[in-house]
Amino acid sequence: MPKLTIGVSGAKGSFSEEAAEYYVYKNALSDYELKYLISVENVLTALDNGEINMGVFPIENSNGGIVYEAVYAMAKHLFNIENLFEIDIRHNLIVKPGTKREDIKKIASHDQALKQCKMYIKRMWPQAEIIQWEDTAKAVKDLAEGKLSPDTATIAAKGAAKLYGMEILEEGIQDLKFNFTTFLAVRKA
Repeated sequence: MPKLTIGVSGAKGSFSEEAAEYYVYKNALSDYELKYLISVENVLTALDNGEINMGVFPIENSNGGIVYEAVYAMAKHLFNIENLFEIDIRHNLIVKPGTKREDIKKIASHDQALKQCKMYIKRMWPQAEIIQWEDTAKAVKDLAEGKLSPDTATIAAKGAAKLYGMEILEEGIQDLKFNFTTFLAVRKA
């Protein structure tokens, strides 16, 4: 049987990568590779074109609601739902090493992460400029690579901070302690 290629709607270190790894583990799959396709549209296009065998992406969060990006992309593609599953999402405030709280002027992350941390941001960072980014992990990577200014904090998974050599300023910043996201594992129709 050929290797399973799974497209995820995120960068390396994203929650979509965590979801794909969880799916692989739960289904005892061993021969697979992940392709980091950043957006749901990219995942479904790659599925249509036969570049991947499966796609994994989020559709709804218990706090942030529907992932609109997924809904709009799903409306344009035909696919079969293989599985629907949830993972626990723990958000972290991630900065360049050495950055102090008082240095932060901007917060960048995916729209969903910003929604899931809305009250925290309002309470702790009322003056911060909020920047929507295409992916949580990509925001961390772009901060590491200097594409975001050093006075920017990002919101993403703990793994993204480790992967890109960034520092976690604060853990578990999501507004609700129980913060689950429903993901789809899909195959070509």
